[in-house]
Amino acid sequence: MSLHLRPSGADDEHEQLRLLVEGIRERAEEATPWEPDTVGVPSIDDNALTHATDVAFYANARTEVATFTTVCLNLLALHRPRDGGGISSAPHHQPQRCGCCMARWPCPTISEMRELLLR
Repeated sequence: MSLHLRPSGADDEHEQLRLLVEGIRERAEEATPWEPDTVGVPSIDDNALTHATDVAFYANARTEVATFTTVCLNLLALHRPRDGGGISSAPHHQPQRCGCCMARWPCPTISEMRELLLR
């Protein structure tokens, strides 16, 4: 028996997170970066400092989101379910551990990602 076999439930959850993050990354990479001339010029009534902060945010968002998704995908590549090597009375429900941190599956890293990304 391979140590990397996973039941479909763990596969589905891990795959769902991976697909979500990859979709965000693809949309970020395909997006046109927002530049000051594409965001608009503040009117006289607008707060120029707020507008400048918004422009800075939008100008960096594409790169920052792409970096964030790379971090998420790297975490998902590291934290994968694997056979925990234990004995169970239910053959279809073998104990699992994270292949990276060896915590019970889902590990705290994946649990937190699931909580934040799949709301």
